[in-house]
Amino acid sequence: MVVNPVKVDPDELRETVNGALAAAGWPEPLWYETTVDDPGRGQALRAVEEGVDVLFVCGGDGTVMSCMSALVGTEVAMAVLPGGTGNLLAANLGLSTDLAAGIEVAIERGRRLLDVGEVDGRYFAVMAGMGFDAKMLEATSETTKARIGWPAYIVGAARHLRDRPMRVTIRLDDQPPMRRRARTVLIANVGRLQGGVKLLTEAEPDDGRLDVAVLTPRNLRHWLSLGWAVVRRRDRVPGMEVFRARRVQIVSNRPQPRELDGDLIEPGRALRAEIRPGALWLCVPRPEQAPDLAEDADAVARRGERLIDEAAGE
Repeated sequence: MVVNPVKVDPDELRETVNGALAAAGWPEPLWYETTVDDPGRGQALRAVEEGVDVLFVCGGDGTVMSCMSALVGTEVAMAVLPGGTGNLLAANLGLSTDLAAGIEVAIERGRRLLDVGEVDGRYFAVMAGMGFDAKMLEATSETTKARIGWPAYIVGAARHLRDRPMRVTIRLDDQPPMRRRARTVLIANVGRLQGGVKLLTEAEPDDGRLDVAVLTPRNLRHWLSLGWAVVRRRDRVPGMEVFRARRVQIVSNRPQPRELDGDLIEPGRALRAEIRPGALWLCVPRPEQAPDLAEDADAVARRGERLIDEAAGE
């Protein structure tokens, strides 16, 4: 278990998880807490060296991304126990935000082999971005996120709607380069954004491709039209082009903010990403037990709660 102590109460979590796993006949897990200097990768590497089968990760998208980087290419499965504001990987794969449900999913041993994206030796499971999306993250305070949740990103976004676009050259695989005046370019492994908004309807985390969204709204009215079309799930979204590729290279005319899975990385003029197919095992509900994601989340949560109640009774 790797836990971000800023996001949850580690002692309370330890009691709940240990009790639920004991009730299911599992041994007590190893416990690691993240730090400012090491947000999860080092702890996950130590767990892999210990020979674990499953790595529980409790935290936000940043904690998940850090731990994931140590599991890529291994047989260790990651079980996500969402504890942050975004938790986009969990949302995209229909994983419940309920703690009991997350524990039960791992116990049932349902697994899915996912692709991941790679940027300069770092990995992402959700999205990488350059431009507006990274500016939005930069402008969103942790205090506001803690107070109101994901709508805090809307406040951050509003501050940059009128920023001037960047001139970018985009190269997909071995195709000729394209030139655009874009507000942001997203390189996605999955399609869902904050608040459940589905930006890329065909993106799948195990299709061997990255989906690339180039957003080109020129003014506030264009932003509103784009947002309305996305919310309404229209087939054609004004001000947005979508491409697919195994390798993506974006070069801007000036340095831009950049992000991986919701965490800011150092600004730069380029963002180069490549797909790593079938690189990460993730604990997910078994298909035969999940005909409907919403119904499955409730059912799994109830089973997990029973395990916790049984452990408490003992």
